[in-house]
Amino acid sequence: MAEFKEPFNQQRIERAGSALREAIETIFLTAVLFFLIQVFVQNFRIQGPCMEPNLHDGQRLVINKIVYHLHPPQRGDIIVFRCPFDPKRDFIKRVIGLPGEEVEVKRGRVYINGRELKEPYVANPATYSWGPKVLGPDEFFVLGDNRSNSNDSHNWGPLHRKYIVGKACISYWPPKDWGLIPHYSFGQ
Repeated sequence: MAEFKEPFNQQRIERAGSALREAIETIFLTAVLFFLIQVFVQNFRIQGPCMEPNLHDGQRLVINKIVYHLHPPQRGDIIVFRCPFDPKRDFIKRVIGLPGEEVEVKRGRVYINGRELKEPYVANPATYSWGPKVLGPDEFFVLGDNRSNSNDSHNWGPLHRKYIVGKACISYWPPKDWGLIPHYSFGQ
């Protein structure tokens, strides 16, 4: 009888060791994947009406955090950034002015280097004026699409590049808004 118990216990120990090793490998792989995902992407929930009608309060997005390490933000990109006056909060806005450009807003119309910017994504134009101002080498002018209801560069000035978190890429909630985030290219 002792002969049966010994191999039986040995098999049990081997199975327990194998299960423990698999559990440790699974936990390790999960931790590595979690870390990599956090390095490359971030989720973001829109708060408020600043990007209406294109993006909505409560909508959830995936933000690409690596893209701006490969190339700079472009006009028309929708970006997430740390709020310059409260870095614990993230904001979402559209890039309007690029480094080195002169930006001016006259009665709600945006001018880049003296030329009016055509903005098909703005449904609620603003009435305010701002500038003109030439942006510094690491400065961007960002505005919400809902111009009359957005706390953006027209309130607190240009956004320094160091605050930019990433580019909005995918909407994943609610299901009716699932898909790629539209970005506009401008030939200025």
